[in-house]
Amino acid sequence: MSLQTLVEQATIPPDSGSVASNPFDTDSFNEAVMSTYARFPLALERGAGCRVWDTQGREYLDFVAGIATCTLGHAHPVMVEAVTRQIQKLHHVSNLYYIPEQGELAKWLVDHSCADRVFFCNSGAEANEAAIKLARKYAHTVLEIEKPIILTANASFHGRTLATITATAQPKYQKYFDPLVPGFHYVNYNDINAVEVAISELDEGDYRVAAILIEPLQGEGGVRPGDIAYFKKLRQICDETGVLLIFDEVQVGMGRSGKLWAYEHLGVEPDIFTSAKGLGGGIPIGAMMSKKFCDVFQPGEHASTFGGNPFVCGVALSVCQTLERENILQNVQDRGEQLRSGLRAIAAKYPQQVGEIRGWGLINGLELRADIQLTAADIVNSAINEGVLLVPAGPKVVRFVPPLIVTEAEVNTALEAVDRAMSNDKP
Repeated sequence: MSLQTLVEQATIPPDSGSVASNPFDTDSFNEAVMSTYARFPLALERGAGCRVWDTQGREYLDFVAGIATCTLGHAHPVMVEAVTRQIQKLHHVSNLYYIPEQGELAKWLVDHSCADRVFFCNSGAEANEAAIKLARKYAHTVLEIEKPIILTANASFHGRTLATITATAQPKYQKYFDPLVPGFHYVNYNDINAVEVAISELDEGDYRVAAILIEPLQGEGGVRPGDIAYFKKLRQICDETGVLLIFDEVQVGMGRSGKLWAYEHLGVEPDIFTSAKGLGGGIPIGAMMSKKFCDVFQPGEHASTFGGNPFVCGVALSVCQTLERENILQNVQDRGEQLRSGLRAIAAKYPQQVGEIRGWGLINGLELRADIQLTAADIVNSAINEGVLLVPAGPKVVRFVPPLIVTEAEVNTALEAVDRAMSNDKP
């Protein structure tokens, strides 16, 4: 079955009627659900391919994809079949027993990456927590560091748990959650001198730098790609000192960057890296992967009740195999080039509003000028009115992360809508 056939099948809307008989009650929702999100005024009820429909029957082109998560879009026939097959067979058992689907997914990941071993969990934050724990144990037992320090980058994002918001060097995510977890130090992204200075200053007494946790491309930090020379120097420093190099590929991994793993853009391999989001195509799963030499976990030292159960692993494997079988990475590269070219044309048309266009594959950012009041949220709201869903990456960057099966026509439609949105918000 060709990619085009799969896309055509996936974009046939489900027969569920055009308009909800009972309008969605936001007041009732807000009474029962905690206010942890500043939600846009949409209630989405169904999707197919790269399109979603709200409870009023209005159609939108989805360039959010659950924030870089719905790899194959919505209601993809391969995922529908995998979900149906696995839920009818076996959906959950404990990791006290061998789970064949978990082993098959782990083997696929090992065969298609630099990793030797995999630990499964449920989210990107959990995957990064696992990486932090593994690095700390390695520091204590192998490097003999009494008080290990992990370097992370300013403007990074690694999750919402207590340890991962500490690793996330953005004060807005840490406010009111102190005391934070000790053992982290922040440096500027793409600044190798800052790393060298930190290591020289922090390595004193019982304290030593044990690991560097970093994104190959900063997503929430404004869609900022890593510099090749910087990452090669990081790898050299880690090789010379024994410091572990950990990549957070939660948002950019699984083909999003145009390569299966974003580290392939940088010419280096990490010792440990994490994945989630696109790995399950929208089914909750996370993975922490490592080289054999730093796989120091022993039974009982880390675990997850739901992590790696038959259901999520069976579905995730179908996503992985579809990426490979249908050569979807080529589509990511082609559509990414098309999208960036179109965004650069928009930037040239609106030079008083748009600064830089940057990204890899199908994770791209349009940065608004810092000297104007227009925000990314303003553009996102205008785009909603034009029938396209986008997502901010900070106050001044509009992020484009559509499903990896997005078509040429859909990219053009999105670009036309963004052009109209920019025109509507013109000073």
